[in-house]
Amino acid sequence: MKFWEKDKLGSRLKKKNKKKIKIGVLGGTFDPAHKGHLVISKQAKNNYALQYVLWVITKKNPFKNKSQTSLNNRIKFAKKIIGKNKFIKIKFFEEKIKSNKTINLIEYLKRKNKLLNIYFIMGADNLINFHKWHKWKSISKKCNILVFDRQGYKAKALKSNTYKKLEKNNLKFIEFKKVNISSSKLRRI
Repeated sequence: MKFWEKDKLGSRLKKKNKKKIKIGVLGGTFDPAHKGHLVISKQAKNNYALQYVLWVITKKNPFKNKSQTSLNNRIKFAKKIIGKNKFIKIKFFEEKIKSNKTINLIEYLKRKNKLLNIYFIMGADNLINFHKWHKWKSISKKCNILVFDRQGYKAKALKSNTYKKLEKNNLKFIEFKKVNISSSKLRRI
């Protein structure tokens, strides 16, 4: 058998054995990144057997005021927070995809690798206003959504229009031992 024949056979075998790659995506300004981000990333990885979790840092959240901390400093601090947790990858995609919209990020990732099974990670506070996000229904159709309970938000999140309208097979509400800290509280310290 010639080398190229082996190569063709090897390629065919690889195509048959291709498995979905499960990743998590946690987006935000990370102003600053904190232990809560790390805890929910670990929980998502362990509960859903994720290969890795992307922390996708945005220049500006469309629903919040502009960050006072530079993008580079937020990225540096996020890298410091993750420490030896190599399953977390810090990324900034906005210049590459020319957008800060979640749907554009999801579509970009799926175009890059058709085998990706994306688990979009958010806090319960974000679920309340998720219906205001650009193409929010498309996001819920293109990936699984993992909603982590946050102190004081559970009842409101579960009663929200968004929660009532989303497909429950793609949406998981996760209760866990909460870290009672938020980026806004940290900025005030």
